[in-house]
Formats: sequence, structure tokens, C-alpha cells
Amino acid sequence: MKRKFGVIISALTVTSLMLSACGGQAPAQAPSENKTPTAPAATENKPAPAPAAKPAASGGKVEIFSWWTGAGEEAGLQGLIKLFKEKHPDIEVINAAVAGGAGTNAKAVLASRMQGGDPPSAFQVHGGAELNTGWVAAGKVSPLNDLYDQQGWKSKFPKDLLDLVSKDGNIYSVPVNIHRGNVIFYNKKIFDNNGVKAPATFDEFFAAADALKAKGVTPLALGDKEPWAATMLFENILLGKLGPDDYNKLWTGNLAFDDAKVKDALETFKKTLAYVNKDHAARNWQDAAQLVAKGEAAMNVMGDWAKGYFTTDLKLKPNEDFGWVTTPNTGGDFMVITDTFALPKDSKDQASAKEWLKVLGSVEGQDVFNPLKGSIPARIDADVSKYDVYGKATIEDFKKSKLTPSLAHGSAAIEGFATQANQIINIFVTQGNVDQALKSLKQAAEANGIKK
Repeated sequence: MKRKFGVIISALTVTSLMLSACGGQAPAQAPSENKTPTAPAATENKPAPAPAAKPAASGGKVEIFSWWTGAGEEAGLQGLIKLFKEKHPDIEVINAAVAGGAGTNAKAVLASRMQGGDPPSAFQVHGGAELNTGWVAAGKVSPLNDLYDQQGWKSKFPKDLLDLVSKDGNIYSVPVNIHRGNVIFYNKKIFDNNGVKAPATFDEFFAAADALKAKGVTPLALGDKEPWAATMLFENILLGKLGPDDYNKLWTGNLAFDDAKVKDALETFKKTLAYVNKDHAARNWQDAAQLVAKGEAAMNVMGDWAKGYFTTDLKLKPNEDFGWVTTPNTGGDFMVITDTFALPKDSKDQASAKEWLKVLGSVEGQDVFNPLKGSIPARIDADVSKYDVYGKATIEDFKKSKLTPSLAHGSAAIEGFATQANQIINIFVTQGNVDQALKSLKQAAEANGIKK
């Protein structure tokens, strides 16, 4: 990997709990977004390392908290649980997954449980700001340095990835996967029948969209019933317009949100919205992906959990039934989204929980989970032969691309700004006021400490 997140993560030190959307999970009823519980304020900056866990005793229990409930991810989670039970038949497993697109519901439930003194054994959390300026800053999770040393993991995960799950010299979670967020998935039959080529630039995208629209085909499927999906579409346009260096400067305050390039991105976003399905506000991400799978829409901008949905749930074949290309002007970039698991400081059976974390961080565990989820392994020594043509290509791209964090999925900025950005983008989708959105984004950034 060529780009490090250290400067991004070190700049995001506001101690708030991340409860915003995380990409690529199962559909559910639209969650309440008005009052979400938050963790108590941080009481310490550098928590003392937790004592090494003793071997899990017979009759132990591990409660796994996640939002993996469908569309490839559930199959992956069940694969991990099966592997864990084979290794630890005497440890009871409780699957405490909470349904809700992008984890919105799950994060609210988790916050309530953590505040109420009823933490799960281990919980899913995105690497980056969601972990570090949320749970770590609040002093709610245990450092895992001892586990990393015991398992020899520090040389098995890319350093840039470890930076995303570390703070003040301690490592706080175990990465399970890497998702790519800057992908257009498209229906191969629609493209071939209409003589349309996969677009690499914004000009090519709009030319393709115009050609498809003229044939009565919906060019772009969107499902923003949960607002993170619209934010994700915007952040990809933002990356394409700014490039990775200026995009990363947004999160450190070195580029203002009312910059001319951001305005250009919003204007392009507004133009893009003219090509989406009219019922987008009533659909979630999986519904939108299904439009492409059924041939009712041509393209969908989504993380590659959509690929897991296509291949695992719908049994579609990559490069036959569907194709993919990076979003316009982001060919050498990689929008990183990583699912990790952390260990609550106050959980009851930490020995059993650490056995679960060992499975997650193992080659065997990652190669069971990721081919089903649509993601690629976080480890550098995973068995590439277990991945399909999409997985193999993405593994190679990850090694050589410029890396950028996702706002929509918890890595780029603290919860306060991400929540406000979702609201701003949601209003923009409805009203299309570029100047008002610019002003609101700048005000939200300044209010959350994102400034020089």
C-alpha cells in the first residue's frame, strides 16, 4: 500500500461515539435517527493494557455482536461460527446480530448495552474514527497487544491497516476484512445489448447514462432509505473530483468544505441524481442492487458487499452476469472500509472472547468469511486461490492503490460530523441547493473540530 492513514487518524481525536452508518449490511426497517444513545465521555487517554486472558474454560460463553444478518454477510458469519464451534465445542456461542442497513440499528443497541453495563463478548466496529474517537477515547475497550504478540499478527496485517485500529501505541481490534467502496457494479447484458462500455471518467459515465436513458433503461440504481447510501455516492464523486490527496485533506481541515472542488463535486452529484430510480427513497441498498441483478437498472455504486450479495445469495457469476469498474476518476484509488471486532473492557468471559478473536484473525477464519461476504482478507498471507476473479483483482488493487477512508462508513471523521453530513446530503438529494449544502458542510466541520 502506498498511502498511510496515520495523519488522518491522529487528527481525529474528538472523543465521541460513532453511531453513524456503516456500509454494506442487511436490509431492515428504517431506523430512528433522532436520538441515538452515546457513550460516556472519555475519562482516560491511555488505558492500561488488559491482563492476558487465561485459556478458555469448558462451559465458557461468547456473545458475538454484529449487524451481519443477510446478503452474503450472514453466510460468512455462520461460516465463522461453525469454524469456532469446531475448534471450541464446549464454548456456547450466542449470535447477537441486530438487523438494520449499515449497522444503524445495531450501533444504537450496542451503545445502550455498553452504558447499561451489559456489554457483549465482542462487537463489530469499523476501523478508523468509529473505533478510535469513539470507543477507545471513551475507555470502553481493552487493548489487544498481548493477543497480537501471542499470535504473531503484527507482521500479518498491513501496517496502514493496523494504524486504523490503533491509538497511542495500543491495538484495539482485529480486522476481519477489507471492503472497497468506490465500485460501480453493472448488468453485463444491459451494457452489451445497448453497446455501452463501462465508464472510467465522469464524461464517460454521463454519456453512458444518457444512452441508457434514451433506451428506457434506468441508468443508476440508488437505495437511500437509509441516508448513508446517498452519502456514499457523494463521497465517491468527491474522491473523483478532488483526488486522494485533497480528499484526505478534508478530514484534517487542510481543505475547506466550501472549496471550489467540493462545489464541483456537489454539482456533479446533483447531475447524477437525475439518472437514478424515482423510488430510491423507498429502497435500501440491497433493493437497489437487486434492480441491477434483475436487469431493471444498469448500474449501482456500492461497496463490494454487493458483490457478495450477487454471488452468494443470487448465484450470479462475475464477468458473466455482472461486471464492475471503479467509480469515475478513481481508477488508482481504493476507498477502504474495514470490519473489525473489539473486546469490551467490562465483558464477563474475556478468555472465550479472545478465542473468538483468534479465529477472526486467523488465515482459516478470514478465508472462510471473505469469499462469502464479497470482501478481501485483511491478512497479507491469506490463500488467494480461494477467491474468485473479483476477489483476486481487488487483492492486487489493494496492494498498489492510494487509500482513502470512507465518511459514510465510519473511518474518515467523527460521529458528530458524519451524522450531520448524512442529514445535509439527505436534504440535498431532496432540494438540490448546492450553496446551502456547501455552507452546511463547512459549518458542520467547524463545529466538530475539523479545521486548521
